Amino acid sequence: MPAHSSDQYLTRPLTPETWPDFAALVEANNGIWGGCWCMGFHAAGVDQDSTAAGNREAKLAHVTSGTVHQVLVYADGQCVGWCQYGPPAEVATIKNAKAYQKELVDLPDWRIGCVFTGSRHRGQGVLRAALTGALDAIAEAGGGVVEAYPEQVEGREPQRGAYLHTGPENLFAELGFVRDRRIAKWRWVMRATVAGRSGS
Repeated sequence: MPAHSSDQYLTRPLTPETWPDFAALVEANNGIWGGCWCMGFHAAGVDQDSTAAGNREAKLAHVTSGTVHQVLVYADGQCVGWCQYGPPAEVATIKNAKAYQKELVDLPDWRIGCVFTGSRHRGQGVLRAALTGALDAIAEAGGGVVEAYPEQVEGREPQRGAYLHTGPENLFAELGFVRDRRIAKWRWVMRATVAGRSGS
């Protein structure tokens, strides 16, 4: 996946070359929610026995072996956020899995996993740039049905905390996603169909 730029942000894939930029952002934010290192959606996931150091090593192993798809967002040469995506086998661990499986008809081609924006850049369009970059990369890879699992924010008191790791529903709706089904009080499965780019 090549780099893409907008008026404000540049997006690049997470690769061994960009790993130091990703790692710097994670380390500046306490390992992301206490040391997840964006491993929560991978098949191995994280559990009570996971450590920040172990998660870091596991994430680096995925990057080195090419078993992760992740768009990094840059501002002024620094990584300020990301969007993880991938096929279901790669983005295998999702929230509310039992409810998800209960009414599952068919798996999507792609899933949106973890999204994150550094604390100093929130509310500045980083997440939109990350999601747009991921959808562009999916189009370049042939497109298909894309699923996301965001939190509903309309009709709800303002929330703070890790729930934002799947993003707000309204942003996904603006990018063409529609509700498929509810899997928790405030969490929805949303889907969009992304057309493949010619030559992909």
